[in-house]
Order: sequence, then structure tokens, then C-alpha cells
Amino acid sequence: MFRRLALTCAALLGVVSAQLTVTSPGTNDWWVASSANTLSWTCTTSPYQNFTILLANSNPSVLSAPLAIIAVQQNYDCSETITQQQSAQPAGTGYIVQFASTLNITDIYAQSEPFEIKALGSSYPTTTSSAGSSATGTSSSTAGAAQASKTGGTLAGYVPVGMSMVAALALGLVVA
Repeated sequence: MFRRLALTCAALLGVVSAQLTVTSPGTNDWWVASSANTLSWTCTTSPYQNFTILLANSNPSVLSAPLAIIAVQQNYDCSETITQQQSAQPAGTGYIVQFASTLNITDIYAQSEPFEIKALGSSYPTTTSSAGSSATGTSSSTAGAAQASKTGGTLAGYVPVGMSMVAALALGLVVA
């Protein structure tokens, strides 16, 4: 009896420890508007194979509903460069990145700490993520072009508010 209880507890602890966490951006790791920005997460402990990446803001006058910036993101990538078009939001505070189910964006797997999007031309933070890489803010036009082709085009990651990802995929508004 004790052995079964111990095995059950060990199995439950394994499930609880498997989690997805957004490591960047965060409180001290902001983005710069209309610029290439880095998004990173704990891919080695995530139970999810893929997810939709949403940008939200606590102030509805800034962003009235979460905006899908990447329709289907593979977990194994561990980080993604958000293009200039995807981060074309007004400077402000209260932004969060959410990782959600690709079939139901109200099913949130993880979300970042609130962060700020600073005005175009602002400097990037000098921080080191838990993965050991440094966010310096250096980017090139080839990185943006590679991202645009990966998501199927400049605006392919955007989904109109109120439309499900499945409907957007069917209408060709996003590319998986």
C-alpha cells in the first residue's frame, strides 16, 4: 500500500514540475516598438508541442483584445525573434505575452510578467536570460526576412479579434 502511494505521489510531482514559463520579456526586459525583439521560454520543461503567441495589454484603450502575433509556434525553438511588424504596437506599459492553445486562444498555457514597450529608438535592456544568452538588441534585416518567410508573410501572424485560429487558418489569414 505504501509503495503504491509513493509511486502515485512521484508521478504527480513529475506532472506538476512540467511547466511552460515565459522567461523574456518581463518586468526588467522590455521591448522596443516597431523593432526586432526577443521572446524566450522554458522549452525543456514544457508539456506542450506548440502554441499560439498572443500579445495583450491590461489597458483596453491600448489593446482591446489579445492579438495573435504567431499562429503556431513550435515549443522546441525555445525563443523567437518578434519582427518589426509583429511588435508594431504603441509604446506603453501593461503588455503581456501569452502562450495559448492553437485551437482555443482562451486556453492560456503561460504568460509573461507585465512589461513595457518603449518608443522606437529606445535602447534595449542588457540582461542575461536563464538560458545563458544575452539580449543585446542587435538585429539584421536578414533575421526579419527569415522570420517573415517562416510565418508565411509579414501579416500572416495577425488574426482579427473574435476569429478562431482554425477559422483564420481555413481562410488563409495565417499560415501554420
